[in-house]
Amino acid sequence: MSIDIHPKVWLITGASSGFGRAMANYVASRGDHVVVTSRKLEQLTELAAVHKGLIHPIATDITIPGDCDEAVKLAQGLGGLDVLVNNAGYGLLGAFEECSELEVRRCIETNLFGPLNMARAALPVMRGQKRGVIVNISAAAAISNYAGFAAYGAAKAGMELAFEAIAAEVRPLGIRVCLVQPGPFRTGFISRSLHRGERHMPEYDATSGRFAKFLASIDGKQAGDPEKAAKIICDTAASEDVPLRLVLGKYAVDKARRMHQAALADLERQIEVASSADGK
Repeated sequence: MSIDIHPKVWLITGASSGFGRAMANYVASRGDHVVVTSRKLEQLTELAAVHKGLIHPIATDITIPGDCDEAVKLAQGLGGLDVLVNNAGYGLLGAFEECSELEVRRCIETNLFGPLNMARAALPVMRGQKRGVIVNISAAAAISNYAGFAAYGAAKAGMELAFEAIAAEVRPLGIRVCLVQPGPFRTGFISRSLHRGERHMPEYDATSGRFAKFLASIDGKQAGDPEKAAKIICDTAASEDVPLRLVLGKYAVDKARRMHQAALADLERQIEVASSADGK
């Protein structure tokens, strides 16, 4: 993979922990400027102190378009915007009936509209430059979903389909899009960024409840190394050949292969009947 080693300007949302922090550390360590966001500015203090002059923190709520505009303006002041990484987000765990309408809306607002807000702010800059990369951190739930992840999986899948269209729209303008589908990684997501639905209904203990227990059992023991993932993501974004999708970790690779094989098998079984629906 050929990598552009010239200094770049990055904007990474949700950089206080997990993938966001690891990516910010990685690109700053090689001399790139990084605008990092978090809803709470104090969560970025230590990161900025480690990379003085290269890390530029700003308090940002990605559900507020004006906040997104300000983060992009900060990047512009550093010389432009080469890479936007939409990493900020959180999970909502619980059977659909256990999650309130407000909880579902907030989850979708953050995980779907948040990245779209950032893209809306960044695209005019990238379009003017005739270059840029938008990286969106998705989830294995967007490959195929789990009981207990109705809202979270819907938001991530919706984000992927929205950015598939955006990728086709902006590629002729020199802008590329990459959708990252990570499996289980030791990012602290389960313990820190996974919210539970407001109700508990024993009727769902065998489905979403079982999935919740599974997640609790693997917390901190996931096979995925976030530092290695950060390097792969950032090197891919800085390469000449940015794929539309980047699957990370053996779990996600195996899951994607099984899902695509099953989908193809279903299609082959139905192909004669399905094709007969066309008119003469």
